[in-house]
This record gives sequence, structure tokens and C-alpha cells, in this order.
Amino acid sequence: MPERPALSGAYHWRLHRILFLYVLGVAGFVLTMLWAEGRGLSRHWIGPIFLFCTVMVYAGIGVYTRTSDAEEYFVAGRRIPAFYNGMAAAADWMSAASFISLSGALYLQGFSGAGTQPGGLAYVLGWTGGFCLVGMLIAPYLRAMNLYTVPDFFQARFGGRWPRIIAALAAITCSFTYVVAQIYGVGLIAARLTGVQFEIGIMLGLGGVLLCSFLGGMRAITWTQVAQYVVILLAFMLPVSWLAYKQLGNPLAPAAYTQQLGKIAQLEQQLLASEAEQSVLEAYRTRAQVLQAKLRDVPNVLMAERQALSEHIRELRTSSGNIGAIMAASRELAAMPKDEAAARERWTRELREAYERAKPLGGMPLQSQPFAGDPHGTPEEQQTYEHSRRNFLALVFCLMVGTAGLPHLLTRYYTVPTVSAARSSVAWTLFFIGLLYLCAPALAVLVKYEVMNNLVGAHFDALPNWIAQWSRVDGSLLAVEDINGDGILQFGEIRMGADLIMLVTPELGGMPYVVSGLVAAGGLAAALSTADGLLLTISNALVRDLYFQERQRVDTARKRRVSPEQRVILSKFALMLVALSAAFVAARRSSDILPMVSASFSLAASAFVPAMVMGIFWRGTTRRGAVAGMLLGLTVTVYYMVTHVQGLQGVLPAALRAEALWWGIQPISAGVFGVPAGFATTLLVSGWELYRSKAISNT
Repeated sequence: MPERPALSGAYHWRLHRILFLYVLGVAGFVLTMLWAEGRGLSRHWIGPIFLFCTVMVYAGIGVYTRTSDAEEYFVAGRRIPAFYNGMAAAADWMSAASFISLSGALYLQGFSGAGTQPGGLAYVLGWTGGFCLVGMLIAPYLRAMNLYTVPDFFQARFGGRWPRIIAALAAITCSFTYVVAQIYGVGLIAARLTGVQFEIGIMLGLGGVLLCSFLGGMRAITWTQVAQYVVILLAFMLPVSWLAYKQLGNPLAPAAYTQQLGKIAQLEQQLLASEAEQSVLEAYRTRAQVLQAKLRDVPNVLMAERQALSEHIRELRTSSGNIGAIMAASRELAAMPKDEAAARERWTRELREAYERAKPLGGMPLQSQPFAGDPHGTPEEQQTYEHSRRNFLALVFCLMVGTAGLPHLLTRYYTVPTVSAARSSVAWTLFFIGLLYLCAPALAVLVKYEVMNNLVGAHFDALPNWIAQWSRVDGSLLAVEDINGDGILQFGEIRMGADLIMLVTPELGGMPYVVSGLVAAGGLAAALSTADGLLLTISNALVRDLYFQERQRVDTARKRRVSPEQRVILSKFALMLVALSAAFVAARRSSDILPMVSASFSLAASAFVPAMVMGIFWRGTTRRGAVAGMLLGLTVTVYYMVTHVQGLQGVLPAALRAEALWWGIQPISAGVFGVPAGFATTLLVSGWELYRSKAISNT
């Protein structure tokens, strides 16, 4: 990797040559693994080989580009060409949410949504459209100021301590939420590749994150992200092209997949009319009634079930002595809720799931349906239709505006040499992201056809091995259950999580297991690339924007000076501590990847964008106006999110609880309230201050 050459033609050609050789190396490695699998290489070795080799390549780049120079560590020396910065930004952007969960959202929720949940197309439109805002409103202006971090802008533009402090704390909040989702994805993939427990998989992936970012900061992260994008692109394009060729005879999936929409519509109608599917729905309705009865008398039911299971174990021990049956019953007893609160929580969760799966197609919308509900149906269907449209537009808005405010993304455009290069870099980012986003809807449609046409109707005894393997990784990702007892898998008996669809595509499509390893390596690269940038953003906010800025005020009075090397060293250790904290939170598996990421976009949109945009384009924006706008926008967003978290509703005082959704908007789109509040507050407070100062000057 480059040391400090000028941005000459020779420098660019050297980078192109290195990239070309790297692409050849990746392709050669995949072909070698295909050959080895054909010669009998065990599947148990393929996953760990992909994990080890890819992480070691990223780690080697991170070690080779290590630095203690502050300019290199924080902004990569401001000499990354626009083409490569666009590729690195695309890898930074193609997080675990985009690579792993986006196609899953399109599969489960359709293009426009299920119920009040917005569909996957909202993510495609919001995330892609957000880069137009970045290119037009933000990136060139920030680059022209020669800054290091986003909080630097607030200090340079508004002066004083509080704009910088609030911006730094907001950057930590939204970035930490985002990085937890990435490390969750890292653990998920590492566990599947190596067969270890999920928590151990998190620690293995965390080592890769630290190797990539700890030694070289932004310089190392940039070049590892370029390498990671190549793996991401190949891992995404190969399975979707394979499926398209298998089903349609055309590997150009974005151009061909629409042919399957009509076939899926026919299959959906057949499933809706199927007696076997109706029996599955009836079985789930019966389960819901049983759970309702349990919840009416939780203590006695729990005690009775525990006593009945204990008696069953005693009978097995005294009569048959069947060790397998005894062990299974003992595990069932150990898995029972420990107390009344745990039982109520579990049965309530199972009741909600039973009601959802008792709906036609397991609660999934028709793939070709524009929005959930019916604008000409019953009042309830009309309301569902209206809420579906609102949530779709609200999420698109939050994702677009949030993209323009994400600190780890904006920092990427500090690394290019000029303002014009920043604009070009945004364009390249859009190009590299578009290559993958155009394929995400195609993948969802092709996978749904594969499931409906080939998996549904199979005997439970003949189900492929990957179903049992993924079920062991995490039961919430994949579960099948013969609830109607006919021994045949129905569509309503399959539960697949959004985080699974992309990762399981190769095995579902009957591809060589090497493709599964490549896809997992691509998901790992997507999670690692984003986690690297986020961890650097958080550590910089903690050390550079908070600790050293406050310490500098004290040291200036004492005539002390902090060296750039000290800043870099402390940033590295802060990065490590933040990474360990995020791993601890991710290990709790508190949410799916996509909702966590969406929440961080609402936080970034409300905290940064109003004050930032007005500070760039209106000279009259004042410090107090910016502070008030940031605080109120962030407060409104956090309040709306927190008050709709089920576990916190009972803790909050009655006066602070929000009993119902505002206009039916889901909490992940809380930024739709926070952003206007931030703009209005900044405008009003700044306008009032300008009016007062003008009145005082006139007197």
C-alpha cells in the first residue's frame, strides 16, 4: 500500500495494478476451493478456511498500513483517489444490514410492507437516495473545511463547547447502535462458518475488526474496505446470478427476475386455497387459544406443567429406562420458565407469534401487492393501507436524511485530496452500491420462488441438512414445525428470519458449499468494513472531540501541549474498549439487524442534519439555535423510540408513556418527527437571536 506518493498518474496505475492482482487472487482462491471441494474437501473445513483466509488478508493490510501519524490515522493523509474512496465508502455502507438483511426484508415484507411494517423497497430507495443529499448538501462543504471529524464542523462553524459536545455524544449514540448490529452479524456468520457457539463467533469476528482498524486507523480501514468490497461484490453477485440462470436461463438477475413475479402470484393463490395450508392456520389458532388460557392463570399453570413433566420423568426412569427419552424430558424441564414473570413473557411472545402465523401465508404480504390492506375494503383494511403507506414514506425519509448525517460515512469524504474529488467520490459510491442494490429485489423474488416451488411439499424426513444446521445456530433465524401432523412441510410451517435469506441462498439453490462459504465471507466483510469505520468514529469522538478538547482547555492554562502521537495511542485503546462493549451488547441478541440499523439512521438524521444543513447554507444560524435544534430533535426521536419499547413501558412514569403510535408511524422512523422539530427549533431560536441583536443595534 502507498506510503506518501503524490497523486500522480504513476500512483494511480500502481493502485490499479494492485487491485487487478488482488481480484485475480480472490477469483483464483474461489476456483481453488471449488476444485478442492470436488476432490473431496470436507464441508467442515471450507467454512473455517474462508473465515481464516479472508480475515488474515484484511489483517495483513491493516498491519502493513499501520501508522502513528495523526493525519494518516484520522483522515488517511487526505490522498485517497475518488475511485478507491468510493469503493471503500460502498464497503463501509454495505453493512450487515444491506448484505444480510435487505433481501430478507424484501422476502418477508414484500416491496412495500406487511401490516404497518414498511417493505424492503423503502431501504433500497432511502439508502440510495440519501447519497444524493450527501453529494449535493454535505460532503463537498465539509471537505473544503479540512476537518477530521463531524463534531469538528460544529465547533468550527458555531464555536464554543456545547455544539461539539452534543455532536460528539450524538455520534457515539447512533454509531454504537449501528456497530452492535454489525458485530451481531459478525457473530452470526462466524458461528455458521466454524460451528462454534454464537458468543465465541462474536469474539472471533471481533479479533478481525481490531486487526483491521487498531493499528492504522483510517488509512488501514480505507484499504481493507477496498479489499472487502471485492469480496462483497463477488459474494452477492454469484449466488443471485446462479439462481437466475437456474430458474430462467439468464444470469442477469435484475433484468430477468420479473418473470418470476407472475409465477409467485399463482403459487400464492394455490397456497391460499390449499386445505393443508388451512389446517396449519387452524393449528396455530388453536395454539393461540391454549396460550391465552395459560396467561389467565400463569402461576397455577406453570406449577401444574412443571409437576406433570417431573412425574413423566419419574415414570420413564421406573418403567422403560429409555435414556434418550429421559434426557429429552429433562432438557424440556430445564428449559421451562423459572418464575411467573419469565413464563408470562415467554407465553405472551409465543401468543403473538401464533396469531401472526395463523394469518394467510404466515402473515407475509402478497409479493405483487402495492401496500398492505385495501383502499376500497373495510374500514380496518383502509386504515392498514393508509398506515402502510405512511410508514413506507416515513422510513424512506429517515433513511435518506440519516444517510446525510451518519458521522462514519461523512468522515470518508475527508480522505480525498480536493473538493471536486469529494463530489466524484460520492458518484463512485453510488455506482458501487447500485451494483448490489439492483440485485437485492431480484434475490428476494428468486428465493421465494425456490422456497414455494421446491421446498414446500417436501417430506420432513427428506428435508435438507442445512435446515437443521441453521436451526442450531439460532432458532429465531429458522424453524420448521409439523404442526398439522401430516409429515409434509407446508409454507405456513416455515419460519425464516430476515437475517437468514441471503446466507442460506446457496444451500437453498443447490450450489456447491464453496458458494456458501463465499457468501458468508461476503457478509463477514460487509459487517467488518462497517464496524471498522464505526469504531473509529466512536473512538475519535470520545478521545479527540471530548477528552482532548476538554483537556486542552486545562493544559492551555498550564502551558502544556499534547502531542499528536498521544492522541493516536489513546484513540487506539478507546477503540478496543468500545469494540468489547459492543460485543457484550450484541451477545444479548436483543434485536434483528435491520431494526437496530434503522434506529441509528433516525438518531443521526435528527441530531446532525438540521443544524448542519442550516449552518452550511444560512449564515444567520446561531450557536444557541444549533444547540437547541440538536437537543430537541434528538430528544423527540429518542423519546418516541424509548416509549414504544415494550420492556420500558412499565418502567417509565405514567406521564411520559406514549400509549399509541403518532399517526401510526413505527418507532424505527422516529426521525420523521425529530428532523422537522430540529429544523423548526434551529430556525426559530436563530431568528429570534438575530431579531434581538438587530433591535439592540438599532437602539
